[in-house]
Amino acid sequence: MTSKTANSMWGGRFAEGPDAIMQAINASIAFDQRLYAQDIAGSRAHAAMLAATGILTNKDAEAIGEGLLTVLSEIETGKLQFRTDLEDIHMNVEARLKDIIGAPAGRLHTARSRNDQVAVDFRLWVRDQCDAAIAGITALMGAFLAQAEAGADWVMPGFTHLQTAQPVTWGHHMMAYVEMLARDRGRFADARARMNECPLGAAALAGTSFPIDRHMTAKALGFDRPTANSLDSVSDRDFALEFLSASAMCAMHLSRFAEELVIWSTAQFRFVTLSDKWTTGSSIMPQKKNPDAAELLRAKLGRIMGATVALFTVMKGLPLTYSKDMQEDKEQVFDAADTLMLALAAMTGMVGDMTANRAALAAAAGSGFSTATDLADWLVRALNLPFREAHHVTGTLVALAESKGCDLPDLHLADMQNVHAGITKDVFAVLGVVNSVNSRLSYGGTAPVRVREQIARWKAALAG
Repeated sequence: MTSKTANSMWGGRFAEGPDAIMQAINASIAFDQRLYAQDIAGSRAHAAMLAATGILTNKDAEAIGEGLLTVLSEIETGKLQFRTDLEDIHMNVEARLKDIIGAPAGRLHTARSRNDQVAVDFRLWVRDQCDAAIAGITALMGAFLAQAEAGADWVMPGFTHLQTAQPVTWGHHMMAYVEMLARDRGRFADARARMNECPLGAAALAGTSFPIDRHMTAKALGFDRPTANSLDSVSDRDFALEFLSASAMCAMHLSRFAEELVIWSTAQFRFVTLSDKWTTGSSIMPQKKNPDAAELLRAKLGRIMGATVALFTVMKGLPLTYSKDMQEDKEQVFDAADTLMLALAAMTGMVGDMTANRAALAAAAGSGFSTATDLADWLVRALNLPFREAHHVTGTLVALAESKGCDLPDLHLADMQNVHAGITKDVFAVLGVVNSVNSRLSYGGTAPVRVREQIARWKAALAG
């Protein structure tokens, strides 16, 4: 059925309203209403600039500014009901403004277009989300730091291929995630700095003949400067793509730790215990304590990666400048931002609440011939063997221990000397896991003294 109601916001070019299906495709108010605060802030800055440059009278600008505050209040209190026939947040706000102040509302759109209006609204919203992400990441870094400080010298196995490799410390493992998150925080900060240019005033695509002051609106909205090319201003969504890309990287890091929590909380590992806040039971098996929060995060974080690919796909084929395709940018970013903030908050809670099982960590640290590399290094240092020969001797000793059903520290000295006569009793000093981790004194290594140095560095950085 075709609607016969004309959309007055479009004027005389469209005598009849759109078909209901077209209206459903075209309308974005269902999701872009989230931009209401940014839209009103941008409009108030624009009106003030129009008055300052003499394009609007002070009287009209004051009426617009006060009327927009009324609209803001009505939205925040739920009084204003958004209309689908008005398509988007911009037209809904302007229509309500006209109801409140009358004719001056029609002057607000002077020297701008919905193209630069949505560009500034969206950029403001994404900028705010960068700030929120940075705050969320910082809180999670603090939770990992607390875990690292509590267990800076607790030994545990380090893994490659999920096989025991070398002993490390719990604190060192926790600090690995602090480093990952620090890079994530830096990416959001970099993206925020790059997006902090104001597209308002680019109008539809070519700028405007009105004597506007774009530097004034940029400053009023907290931007560093106005954008330098009007074509790029209205067609750019790099800021959203950078936000999504940074979010996807962060999501990948969060998902990796979620996977570790799932593994570590099993009866086979028993490395950590998650609190009841982040686990559930089974409807049939009373003994179960399932790490559902970690599993849900592991799944939900894929939404961010999907959103990133989706927006790249939207943008990759668009010629300059604006195309209606770009209306499909917001839902992806909104969902990704919501998912990321939920994940950061949940992960901060889980990391803060989890209890590491020091005894289980230590027992696992010595298994799987985890000090084999220490043995090879000792052969190089003490006997001056070439590393490849030391590697071969160590491999032979590992095979011997495996055949005897014991670990390397449990071999008799005589058994070791049968493999290489130069081995002395001093070798046993390097075969303990505590000695192993204490020896890893290189910068960035797992030795507790190095771990505590990194903890202190990061605590100072976050406090500053």
